[in-house]
Amino acid sequence: MLHLPSRLRALARAAALAAACAFVASAALATDVTVTRVWQSAHAIGGIPGQKAEIVAYDDRTDTLWVAGVVGVDVLDRATGQRLASIDVRHLGAVNSVAIHDGLAALAIENAIDRTQPGVVAFFDTRTRRQLGAPVAVGALPDMLTFTPNGRQVLVANEGTPNPGSADDPVGSVSIVDVRTRRVTTLPIDASIPGYETLRLFPGTLSPYDPEPEYIAVDKTGQYAYVGLQEANGVAVLNLKARAFERIVPLGSKDFSLPGNELDPSDRPSGVIELVSARLSGLYQPDTLATYEHRGRTYLVMANEGDAREDEADETRGAALGATGVLARTTLSSVDSVAGGPWVAFGGRSISIRDRAGRIVYDSGSLLDAEAIRLGIYDDTRSDNKGVEPEGLALMHVEGRVLAFVGLERTLKAAIAVFDITDPHDVEYLDMIVGEGDRSPEGLTAFRVGSRHYVAVAHEVSDTTSLYEVRVSKRRGRGRH
Repeated sequence: MLHLPSRLRALARAAALAAACAFVASAALATDVTVTRVWQSAHAIGGIPGQKAEIVAYDDRTDTLWVAGVVGVDVLDRATGQRLASIDVRHLGAVNSVAIHDGLAALAIENAIDRTQPGVVAFFDTRTRRQLGAPVAVGALPDMLTFTPNGRQVLVANEGTPNPGSADDPVGSVSIVDVRTRRVTTLPIDASIPGYETLRLFPGTLSPYDPEPEYIAVDKTGQYAYVGLQEANGVAVLNLKARAFERIVPLGSKDFSLPGNELDPSDRPSGVIELVSARLSGLYQPDTLATYEHRGRTYLVMANEGDAREDEADETRGAALGATGVLARTTLSSVDSVAGGPWVAFGGRSISIRDRAGRIVYDSGSLLDAEAIRLGIYDDTRSDNKGVEPEGLALMHVEGRVLAFVGLERTLKAAIAVFDITDPHDVEYLDMIVGEGDRSPEGLTAFRVGSRHYVAVAHEVSDTTSLYEVRVSKRRGRGRH
């Protein structure tokens, strides 16, 4: 059992972070959280050969967890973690994501022969585990999908990545699938969208890479979807009623020279791992997005993983652009950096909360790296390249609070940071779950069974899924300092 009391040291961190972001929170004791791992399930044993653990979704009708992992989906009993079934989809392609609403599972499946060709979404009944009708065609490389709150539509992030070594770059897009009729509308991410010119785009010296949708989060009303364009460092705002993109919001960069934003920029250790201020900025480039409401306003939570092009043609070492000392080994963007500086790296090494206009109201600064170092799970070989890489994200509503669970992809053991984000202007870091036997959390989902709350985590390196029960005591009051 892991007990997560509020930490007084969070107050000191918040004070340091305030210099980097005017709205960073500091809070007194607010919440006691107890997290217990219920079970751990290994997917490589006894299932479909090659089965991975990447994205996990919960089905309340059958009380099961569906874990997507390239060759198929494992269906696990929520109470015990026992595998109840394996659904092989290799005849359709490679499954990248799964989402479930009211007993209907949707699977995002890329073309396994040529990923630049249209992928498909296949639907399954969660009780019978049988496919419902023929798959529907969507855009190239459907990487993630989600239902709208009312379950009437499935939104698909079609990443549209070229094949290795090819200049044939399919357009990144979002497909809107009508669940009842199975009709599909696919909207490209292109220059017709206001704000497109603010994105991180590539010059003619590199093979074309259009903006590639990575993740989609839908607001509570189901009116707006927010589409993360990770490599392009922006978010596209999709009006679902109009079925049109309204604008693109650029995400800017983070200044690692500011107090509270320190980082370890070198993978050549001197014997001591330490975070330092550096004349360097980082593109936020979030992976997972989530939305929630506070006082009638929508806020976006972002796991700022960072990402270069798949062909790494936009990467270089700091030394190649005149950086010396600890920055000589840092992986920089050759597109965004300038010889002699300023230098720009990939990722914010943090989580951020932004309003609908894209303004940051909270950023965790250097906290995630610092906590991994404190716990002895920091992977120093990744220091030069995005640090702990926050990637997966799930929000839990419990006892009137909103908790954020953030998976860190690059730590020596699986790590999940826990924040109380109830008030986006008054965020409190709680603690970090370390998952023994797990490695590289990829997908997280939070859900409720009766009066009990859970977080399920799929890990892509260890190919394991773990279930945690989360208990939160009632609010004892919050104070600002």
